[in-house]
Amino acid sequence: MKNANKNATPSPDRTRQLREALARKIASFIGSQEKLITAIPGLLLSRRTAPSAPISATYEPSLAVVAQGRKRATLAGTTFIFDQSRYLLTSLDLPVICNVFEASASVPYLCFVLKLEMQIVRELLSQEEIQPPAVPADSPGMATGKTTAELLDACGRLMDLLNKPQDIPFLSDLIQREIIYRILRGSGGARLRAIATLGDQSHRTAKAIAWVRTNYAKPLRVEDLAKVAGMGVSTLHHHFRALTAMSPLQYQKQLRLQAARERMLIDGMDAASAAFEVGYESASQFNREYSRLFGQPPMRDIRTLRVPNAPPLEPIGNHQIAV
Repeated sequence: MKNANKNATPSPDRTRQLREALARKIASFIGSQEKLITAIPGLLLSRRTAPSAPISATYEPSLAVVAQGRKRATLAGTTFIFDQSRYLLTSLDLPVICNVFEASASVPYLCFVLKLEMQIVRELLSQEEIQPPAVPADSPGMATGKTTAELLDACGRLMDLLNKPQDIPFLSDLIQREIIYRILRGSGGARLRAIATLGDQSHRTAKAIAWVRTNYAKPLRVEDLAKVAGMGVSTLHHHFRALTAMSPLQYQKQLRLQAARERMLIDGMDAASAAFEVGYESASQFNREYSRLFGQPPMRDIRTLRVPNAPPLEPIGNHQIAV
């Protein structure tokens, strides 16, 4: 009898079994809720029982593994579809339009979302054994990759810790490091490596992106932003667009408009006050750009969102991650 190959690729049945097990675990913990922030730092679970309308959101560095259903995220005209066979990897803060488009009451959309800690990524990359594939220079900071049996197994074991909360402080970090390791070893981890590596152009650009994310309401001079990144203006423009599919000013505009929408919907602000809060000096410019992004003027859009059964707005906050 021939010896089994220990490095053989897991069978499709094994991958399916692990995915179904992950779906059962997510369903068990989330119950009838749409979102659940778990006791494991950085881990969020998501559930939808019907397709959702497109909404705006800002995705933080995170991994989204879908156990059931399908979702899309559109970044400046490029659409990424993630489902049972492909995960979504977001390497930096990116404003997107997203929606679940395959979900039902009998087979709900179920998603495992883990916020990524760049310090852990850098620690793993410091080990010579990890050599992720090279990434094209014009690749965006968002990617999809194949959801492997090894990745599903690690995600399932992290979920198991929710049944043993006393083990979370000791084992959670170890399993999260394994999940990041699995991502880095695959093709989807190439951009994550580039952004995490100190001195790399992607890492420098990520610093500029983080500055705009934090200071979106302030006036933006690209020359000053280039100094933050330690790059020339033209070099920053090139790499900023490669990572976000937008120029710095377009990126700032999307953040401002999403934040204004949140203030009007959640805080009850009028359009002029919201525009001023996020940095606009011209109400007419705000109305024009808002209508272009969301398809209708500010207050009409907010009235539409407030009707019964309208999809919830994804908040723009320090804890926003892909769902």
